Amino acid sequence: MGNMSGVVRQLSKERARLADELHRVTAALTAFGKVYMNGRKLKGAAATRKKRMISAAGRKRIAAAQRARWAKIRAKKAA
Repeated sequence: MGNMSGVVRQLSKERARLADELHRVTAALTAFGKVYMNGRKLKGAAATRKKRMISAAGRKRIAAAQRARWAKIRAKKAA
């Protein structure tokens, strides 16, 4: 009978260790979950703001300006 009480004591100790480890894993998942979710959620005015869209004409003006800048740089290199 003495052997059985030792087994029960050992199993009880293992259950306590596993419960402690499970608590640590749960805490880590909670922490990572909060960081992950907070990184994706928008708060305040940013939550109601619509995504800005640029028109095709605006993109063409920006592209033309960039091409002009590059042409200016290439002209300096060639000279």
